[in-house]
Amino acid sequence: MTGALGSIAAAAPAIAMLGVFACAIGGGVLIAKRRDRRKGVLMLVMAVVLLANVLIWTL
Repeated sequence: MTGALGSIAAAAPAIAMLGVFACAIGGGVLIAKRRDRRKGVLMLVMAVVLLANVLIWTL
C-alpha cells in the first residue's frame, strides 16, 4: 500500500501498542485502588487481546 492508507497501516501497530499500555495501566489502577474490579479485569483482558492482534499483524 502506498499513499495515505499505507502510512496509516504502518502506524496502526504503534497506536495499538499505546492502547495496550493505557489499558494495562488503567486496569491495574482500577484493581489496585479497589474501585471497580470487574472493569479493571476487563481492561486487562482487552489489553491482552489487543497485544495478540498486534503480534498477528506483525507476522
